Amino acid sequence: MAKPHPSEAMEFVTLSPFVTKHLEYTAESSHNDESVSSKAPAPSTTEPGIHPTQSNDDIFAGLSPETHRLANDAKAGAQAEHRMTFLQGMKLYPKAIGWSVMLSLTIVMEGYDTALINSFYAFPVFKKAYGADEGGGNYQISAAWQSGLTNGAVIGEIIGLFFNGYITERIGYRYTMIGALLAMSLWIFLSFFAFNIEMLLVSQILCGLSWGVFQTLTTTYAAEVMPVALRAYLTSNVNLCWLIGQFISQGVVRGLVDTSNQWAYRIPFALQWFWSITILIGVSLAPESPWWLIRHGRDEDARKSLLRLTRRGLEYNVDEALAMMKHTNEVEKYLGSGIGFLDCFKGVDLRRTEIACMVWIAQNFSGGNLTGYAPYFYVQAGFKPERAFDLSLGMYGLAIVGQILSWFSMRVVGRRRLYIAGLALSFITLIVAGAIGSRADTPSTSWTLGSMLIFLTFVYDSTIGPVCYVLVSEIPSTRLRIKTVVLARVAYNLAGIVANVLTPKMLNPTAWNWKGKTCYLWAGTCLIMLVWSYFRLPEPKGLTYMELDILFEKRAKTRKFREFQVNLASTGKGCLGFTSDALLMMTIGYFSLDEPSASNSGWRGYG
Repeated sequence: MAKPHPSEAMEFVTLSPFVTKHLEYTAESSHNDESVSSKAPAPSTTEPGIHPTQSNDDIFAGLSPETHRLANDAKAGAQAEHRMTFLQGMKLYPKAIGWSVMLSLTIVMEGYDTALINSFYAFPVFKKAYGADEGGGNYQISAAWQSGLTNGAVIGEIIGLFFNGYITERIGYRYTMIGALLAMSLWIFLSFFAFNIEMLLVSQILCGLSWGVFQTLTTTYAAEVMPVALRAYLTSNVNLCWLIGQFISQGVVRGLVDTSNQWAYRIPFALQWFWSITILIGVSLAPESPWWLIRHGRDEDARKSLLRLTRRGLEYNVDEALAMMKHTNEVEKYLGSGIGFLDCFKGVDLRRTEIACMVWIAQNFSGGNLTGYAPYFYVQAGFKPERAFDLSLGMYGLAIVGQILSWFSMRVVGRRRLYIAGLALSFITLIVAGAIGSRADTPSTSWTLGSMLIFLTFVYDSTIGPVCYVLVSEIPSTRLRIKTVVLARVAYNLAGIVANVLTPKMLNPTAWNWKGKTCYLWAGTCLIMLVWSYFRLPEPKGLTYMELDILFEKRAKTRKFREFQVNLASTGKGCLGFTSDALLMMTIGYFSLDEPSASNSGWRGYG
């Protein structure tokens, strides 16, 4: 017999006599195929907090009979996901993996695009074309313009993110992505033909509109087409796509660094057309997210989408998978989950929004922003431009290795532990790098500082970078996932604006000229993120979206998410193994999720 999944048990839950009798009653009724509306009142009992005169119809007046009828199939669908192993998921969902990777290629394009500008700051011919002569033929893009170009793109991304939040919910993932790719093909003309830095700034802002769509849509799409067994791999794959795009960008720029005419930077811009047109063809054939179709009442289209995402001929019940989605959507509506931006700041969804925002903000405030400035950082640390790009290529190559390693480490230690470990290691690395950067400039100091930045990138891309994408896709409710991820990415971009203003000033020789001492500032912000994560970041590993809904609805403390899984591992009942009525009782207060009392091995106090 297969070992039960941890979330298929609820040892910590304390059931009152009233609930126990109700469970027995509804189980018997369900066995006899009786509808909820035709049930006689369940046996009443007197218990503190429960009124014996309150009937079942009063308790569940807001829940439709259809949701009750979905309960058994939804339970079977959830249990099938929990029993699914990684290899079984790979065999059943190869099409979903392929489509998810196809949409994620837009992140490869964005990683390539956004890395170009930062790389060009260390590019002699680019600095001569768009910079100012500081004397003796030493051309520089000023710190103000560096911040302007980088933040111009970020402002465009923020606008694009909000458009994405509204448009995707209205017309779907596929059509939104097609529109963003078509627009991107037009904005590239401005980058390619820019004859001054002002025109280049406009092109960055407009390109940011499309990049804002790519940044969140790929993550949420992967979260909605993948089962629990594959969810972490395909959502964290977005970070890998960033790295691949940045690696390709560094390779292209490195190959043209010795070119002395304008084609040295115009050719890299022109290559963006290859990405946008190629990906557009693939995305136009992709299936729509079944979760989005369910939210819009298009059940038959959702069924067709699920069949397109899975491999036929294997053991798979599309009706059970569809029922689980419909059941989750109905219960979230019953619990008051809306679909607007303001709903993200109401009730328990506020906590979910906070977590999603903070884990993405930490990417900028843990030293990860230094990666984008790596070539420029190396040049200011004393390396020649050619050597700086060689080091950057090695850095991104090692980061890709780190990303692959994260797939295994996440499976063993979970999201929370790996994320906190990454922040702790980043803090230590930044302190050491800052100390090295405080010494006099020598070849050995430059090499050591460069090595520390490479190690920091490896730590970041094996922990914080990939885990962030998994967390922001798993933490929100299914009805608010698009909006929550948009808000989280906006928070990331706002933090990025701060980082993009400070970092050039700290590195630029015409401004603060901190060089390696820049690491001290980010060590301080990294420590703040570490403290927040320890107290506020929960562990969602291995839980279905319904189970996460329950834990957040009961306002379970951060450590309880992990204890939930550990305690459930010792029993054989599943969270969705209860009837729909029992599941809802847990959400309205009959189940307890507080500290264990001396007289009870379960958890009490939140009823």
